[in-house]
Amino acid sequence: MPSIKKILIANRGEIALRIIRACRDMGIRSVAVYSTADKDSLHVKLADESVCIGPAPARESYLNESAILTAALLTNADAIHPGYGFLSERADFVDKVVIHKLIWIGPDADTIRRMGDKVAAKKTAEQCGLPVVPGSSGSVDSVESALEWAEKTGYPVILKASAGGGGKGMRRVYAAAEMADAFQMTRAEAANGFGDDTLYMEKLLETPQHIEFQVLGDTHGNVVIFGERDCTLQRKHQKVMEECPAASIEPGTRKEMIDICQKAAKQMGYVNAGTMEFMFQDGLFYFLEMNTRLQVEHPVTEMVYNVDLVHEQIRIAMGEKLGYTQKDLKPVGHAMEFRINAEDPETFVPNAGTITAYSPPGGLGVRVDSAAYDGWRIPPTYDSMIAKLIVWAPTRAACILRSARALDEFSIEGVKTTIPLHKKLLANKDVKSLKIDNHWLERFLEKK
Repeated sequence: MPSIKKILIANRGEIALRIIRACRDMGIRSVAVYSTADKDSLHVKLADESVCIGPAPARESYLNESAILTAALLTNADAIHPGYGFLSERADFVDKVVIHKLIWIGPDADTIRRMGDKVAAKKTAEQCGLPVVPGSSGSVDSVESALEWAEKTGYPVILKASAGGGGKGMRRVYAAAEMADAFQMTRAEAANGFGDDTLYMEKLLETPQHIEFQVLGDTHGNVVIFGERDCTLQRKHQKVMEECPAASIEPGTRKEMIDICQKAAKQMGYVNAGTMEFMFQDGLFYFLEMNTRLQVEHPVTEMVYNVDLVHEQIRIAMGEKLGYTQKDLKPVGHAMEFRINAEDPETFVPNAGTITAYSPPGGLGVRVDSAAYDGWRIPPTYDSMIAKLIVWAPTRAACILRSARALDEFSIEGVKTTIPLHKKLLANKDVKSLKIDNHWLERFLEKK
């Protein structure tokens, strides 16, 4: 089995800090990489070693493959953990990591390629028995083809970029008269945003919930599926708040979906951590995509299942077997995660600046994943998320109360944050009673 004594973390902020802590818990040394904008960041201070890899723009630092590989080789790292975002789903980079005889902590390059292409992923999902959204059997390469598939599928439909992600490269079409403009605009957006103008089409589900299942697979053919996360509250296809389990899912449906996901992941030969994402509407699940990496919202699964998913990723990368089976996974209680962004809570305009006072909440069942501190200057160059508040309690009702208390305690001064939005969401009767869908938050914000 390969041995890992030192891990280079190809990321920044709270996820880099999260991985550093996991390394320390396992007696593994850590190497932080950082841009000049992040020289005072907490992940740089707490890692065993640190290497500057370039100037502030991500393409010259955190997306600079050569700089990251050089840093790994210079520090004699055994492995690279990508976290999420940046290079985490770049199959070509994974190939380079392996060529340099470094261990990649994540799924292999072939899996990333197969699941990163949305058309190929949908075909793979169908072959593995996962339920999929009705739509084109492959790509649509012309307006005429799009019109034909829309006629077969039935309006409304949604055009999607095959190489897309993060809610980009998508456009809804409600009638044939809208198709030509929608097709050209989506294709141009896909080419500019992803370097690939391939599109595909799906039936537009108008009131779905976003439900996802956490996957872990080892190199010995063992796969487990952790119970689902509900990520329905979204703004512009960006998740805002997540919880585990999804309270709207019946036990029988949950077991059926876990069985289907486990069978599919085994058929794929899936190794390491991943997430199968679905749309859930009218009692039916439809495969959306598979993320071949750790998710931002992984802590809610950790809290409910008492597992450290980063530990598991590292153990799997070292060739170890999962230490448990599907029957051993017993969820306990309920957890919620709130993404705290440095944004105006009304307009959502990013609000980079210096945090003049930072006081996170505490108490039983309260966890904060953040790299923020008093005096830290939030750079305008990167994502605006500065903290994740994760709360656990025995029941969903108790979790809502504890979350409200924790949000009241959470104080960040010097920049605007989305804490006030989360307080409003928790107080809303629709959120409390689960009368929400993927578009609920946008409707809620329009009424304000």
